Amino acid sequence: MSAHDPSPIRRHIDRLAAEGVDVVRVVYPDLLGTDRARDVLLGQLPTACAHGLAFCRAVYHTTPQGDVVPVAGGLEAGLPDVVVRPDLTTLHALPWEPGVATCLGDVTDPRTGAPAPESPRDLLRAVLARCAERGLRPVAGPELEYFLCEADPAEPGGWRRYCAAKGAVYTAGLRADPDNHLLRVLRLLRDLDIGVTNGNHEFDGAQFEINLAHSGALDAADRAFRLKCAVKELARKEQRLATFMARPFNDAGGSGFHLHLSATEADAGPDGRNTFDDAADPQGLSALARHAVAGLLGHAPALAALLNPTVNSYKRFGPDTLAPWLIDWGFDNRSAMIRIPPERGPGTRIELRLGDASANPYLLLAGALAAVLLGIDAEQQPPPPLEGYGYDTSRAALLPTSLPAALDALEADTALSGLLGADFVAAYLTYKRNEVERFQQYVTDWEFTEYAYHL
Repeated sequence: MSAHDPSPIRRHIDRLAAEGVDVVRVVYPDLLGTDRARDVLLGQLPTACAHGLAFCRAVYHTTPQGDVVPVAGGLEAGLPDVVVRPDLTTLHALPWEPGVATCLGDVTDPRTGAPAPESPRDLLRAVLARCAERGLRPVAGPELEYFLCEADPAEPGGWRRYCAAKGAVYTAGLRADPDNHLLRVLRLLRDLDIGVTNGNHEFDGAQFEINLAHSGALDAADRAFRLKCAVKELARKEQRLATFMARPFNDAGGSGFHLHLSATEADAGPDGRNTFDDAADPQGLSALARHAVAGLLGHAPALAALLNPTVNSYKRFGPDTLAPWLIDWGFDNRSAMIRIPPERGPGTRIELRLGDASANPYLLLAGALAAVLLGIDAEQQPPPPLEGYGYDTSRAALLPTSLPAALDALEADTALSGLLGADFVAAYLTYKRNEVERFQQYVTDWEFTEYAYHL
């Protein structure tokens, strides 16, 4: 029975009304992974499910500053509609906003009924369908870091770190979180039921990490998207700013989006055998897992365009940062782009450390899984694993060092682009190259400080 049939919708309405809910917030991700949404009065939910909610398609082409980039299908087509229908399987009350429930939305083209070409959630669905054809059910566990900021009284409109405690990596409690921000967030995220498992203060002052349980890849991306939305909203309730920007401060490191990835057999369900595990292998890693590693390594330059999607992303990279800088892999080695954690059996997995926290969870997973599929199809083998501390350019190739270089690599990687789809890749490249152009025309504070007095 469809999630949009009247009887199930009525049951949802009755349940929500009994819980005191009178508004449903329908949310979907744009290309950046930012939430776009509409609040629907509970009595109008059947209409929203049947007919959808109309949005301008150019919402996918709109920059953080509100400008519309001329992507095909947007401005030049007269700014047509897309239609968003509530996905009631994701419906849940918001623990911090009485009377409001939220759910994800599915985005379609009203003329064709097909998914909108720029829809990140549907891009991931398409890649997962290719995985299923090969008998694989990808399993993912996201880890996300962010910085918490508060208003800076010395700079109107500016922000400073909420707590500048140094050396408080892997701590919890008041030493690095004097207002118990993390405890509040963890408890509310628990009540949102998105599979949050734990959290801690991270390496730099006012930097936190929250981990999610592993699950099927689409569910994992949904939960990572909702986590980011929730953390930002909860910070606003505290009159603070939570940012998943890759590197927001010159004197601090960056925030990562680490992805733990494995796969079971597609027809075996969530409790199926871990296809990345091989007890007979000296290192416990199956041939399939090695092909997956090789695919990620081989397509890493193009993946950077999706996993490190902003101009700022490339300021997180560099030697001795514990962020990737080279295209390499290793066993339980955090200085490598791909780390193989020590667990084996059901816990055998790849940890892809390339992504930064600004990445759109759906695009991160779609790109990574596309690269995995290419490695598996070609039965590629990875080079010898990294031994010892990395960041030695004589031992591995360098990742792209700028967004333009990564975008060029994505365009040149016809195999990866083919799996992701020509329409999506063209839209993404146009949108992101506009970002580069706007940045290159902007005079930064660094330039003024460096040049104005002397030149």
